[in-house]
Amino acid sequence: MPRLFTLVFLVGCLCWPRNATAAPQAYFYPFVNPYEATVMELPQFFEVKLPEAVPSRRFTLPALPSREIPGVFWYEDGLVCTLTYQDHQAPLVFLIAGTGSSHNSPRMVKLQKVLYQGGFHVISITSPSHMDFVVNASAGLPGDSYDDARDLYRVMELAYEKVRGTIDVSDFLLSGYSLGAFNAAFVAKLDEQQKRFNFRRVLLLNPPVSLYDSVSTLDLLLVENIPGGMEKFDQWFRDALVKLASVTEEMGHTELSGDFLYKAYKRLSPSEENLAALIGLSFRMSSANMIFSADVMNGGGYIVPKNLRLTASSPLTRYAVVSYRTRFEDYFNEYLFPYCQKREPHLTRQDLLDRLDLHAIESYLSNSGKIGLIHNEDDIILLPGQIDYLQGLFGDRARIFPTGGHMGNMLHPEVVSFMIGFLTGKEN
Repeated sequence: MPRLFTLVFLVGCLCWPRNATAAPQAYFYPFVNPYEATVMELPQFFEVKLPEAVPSRRFTLPALPSREIPGVFWYEDGLVCTLTYQDHQAPLVFLIAGTGSSHNSPRMVKLQKVLYQGGFHVISITSPSHMDFVVNASAGLPGDSYDDARDLYRVMELAYEKVRGTIDVSDFLLSGYSLGAFNAAFVAKLDEQQKRFNFRRVLLLNPPVSLYDSVSTLDLLLVENIPGGMEKFDQWFRDALVKLASVTEEMGHTELSGDFLYKAYKRLSPSEENLAALIGLSFRMSSANMIFSADVMNGGGYIVPKNLRLTASSPLTRYAVVSYRTRFEDYFNEYLFPYCQKREPHLTRQDLLDRLDLHAIESYLSNSGKIGLIHNEDDIILLPGQIDYLQGLFGDRARIFPTGGHMGNMLHPEVVSFMIGFLTGKEN
């Protein structure tokens, strides 16, 4: 069943959590292991206090015009977004989710509360790597920075038109985390040309420098930390599912998602190698979901046979097996690059790689005083030297913390303070 495929492959986001502006000496984070910092919940003692609930509602944008939704995605009926709103005039923040995450994933809900408490309206948008976005809003294949930015920009225009009569907006801002932060950088550059929103401030939360480098790093966490290598993946995966099933009832979770995997870690207490593999597995599942969805929406030929019409009752196990064994590197080389080269015959592989990198818009990011950055020195998705590159690129518009892993310290008071301060223009 399609829902079974979604259950296996839909992932809560794996978010990408030195010092341009040195973090205050009072900053303390309880996890020094970057993998644990990435997945462990921050003890409440260290978290900023947030409201239990905030005024919000969901709304649905129609799928792309003339788009036929395949029967296998029978449950898809437009792209759902969340509006969190003030009862007075306020700036509106467009918030883009991280890899494989939806508009209402647990991390997005927390950020909605952070921004609402900071005085903003918020429109939360699902990641272009999530199945819902691929099915309803992607004009092509996800992964090309410029194409994804155009798709997101179109969604933002539609979303604002949908809610503009219900909120009083003073000006526009943009943010995102992990892959969503990477997307936000390219959306901001596009807005300089289109000028639909004229974003006053843009804040990037733990973006990758090179999307290709970061996803390759995450893939390696899985490949290098499974005992016996990928040849033993099937058995390792089955064993992991058995252990996770043992805590499902206790946790009250029914979906195999990234959030579930990370919370289960505290109860399973695996080795550091297994924890690294768990992080890699979360990303691989998210990537597999994206690749399967993109292939189906573009007529097949990569994961599913060309022009195969999948329905609500079509068996999906064989495609699931192929998908979770497919690396992003394979998708890039065998599917995304040929797809882009067909449109741009002179495009080289290196040209496309260059577009998946912040270096492609380096001058804009360096010279635009409205774009800020939050990051962590021990972020597991960055390669050696990349944190120094970001430090030099953003200068005093960055706050880089010594610890926190990949977005693990998102709710730390010092992180939230800089986040709200930068967006309001009142940063220290």
